[in-house]
Amino acid sequence: MRAKYIMKRLLYVIPTAFGVLVIIFILLRSMPGDFATALLGQDASIEDIERVREQYGLNQSIFVQFVSYVKQLLTFNFGDSVIYKTPVIEMIKTAFPATLELSVMGLVWALLISVPLGIVSAVKQNSWLDNASMVFAQIGISMPVFWMGLLMILLFSVQLNWLPSFGRGEPLLEALMQGFVTGNFGSFTRSFRKILMPSFALGIMGSAMISRMIRSTMLEVLDMDYIRTARAKGTKEFKVVMRHAFRNAMPPVITIVALQFGAMLGGSIVTETVFSWPGIGQIIVTAILNRDYPVVQAAVFLIAILFVIINLIVDLLYVVINPKINEG
Repeated sequence: MRAKYIMKRLLYVIPTAFGVLVIIFILLRSMPGDFATALLGQDASIEDIERVREQYGLNQSIFVQFVSYVKQLLTFNFGDSVIYKTPVIEMIKTAFPATLELSVMGLVWALLISVPLGIVSAVKQNSWLDNASMVFAQIGISMPVFWMGLLMILLFSVQLNWLPSFGRGEPLLEALMQGFVTGNFGSFTRSFRKILMPSFALGIMGSAMISRMIRSTMLEVLDMDYIRTARAKGTKEFKVVMRHAFRNAMPPVITIVALQFGAMLGGSIVTETVFSWPGIGQIIVTAILNRDYPVVQAAVFLIAILFVIINLIVDLLYVVINPKINEG
């Protein structure tokens, strides 16, 4: 039964990925203006415009363009950047680790804040702790990431001069391993100081959503009969909350955590722009402003497919967490 469930989820990826391809293709072709004219300028001759259109296959039928587009994406042959004249895949290889690092750190902050906050809110329902945490969650959901980032830059960089306001140091994990080898953690400290503000700004919104989900699911579980039975047997409250309640509240929480991580990968575009973080987000913004279509379609495709993969992993984790799951 579990094998059927896993196979069904794996098969769902195929039409989902194809739908992603179609949507990206339609959106790119629906952008206003002509690609060749935007690339060459309004003063370009008709011959030059036609040459560029032929070079990028824009003079062919939509169906032929779509088939060529799918072949390129499936073989990871994204072509060359129109602006930088370098292979798009090399640009992504350079920028994606920075985006992944930022998103992972954002998720770490989100979990560190949301898990204890959500559990305490559920256990101490209607107390001042519960009310304060819900106010925090509402602020986190309502405040845009870019606004949070600007406030943090103003306070911690401009006013207090504690943290750098832009840029990225060495890869965090690489700097940490180097510190263990050499005994000098100076590089790790510099890298951590640079990622601290953008990752925290990215994680605040995610923590608000996750804490609210933990609270609501925990409240449902804490009202179950087996929780009352565990308490009646004299089980310690910490064990009741963490082992029985929190563990059984995990499935919906895992879903929202995965969705928030996917949102961080996509939402990092704004954060990277505010903090000048050299990731996929900055590449996408620059490519859109310069109508660098090969870069746009490759970067958006990568983020969308990662989102699909994250959802697949969550579905497969359900099999491990909840033994009752079957093919239905």
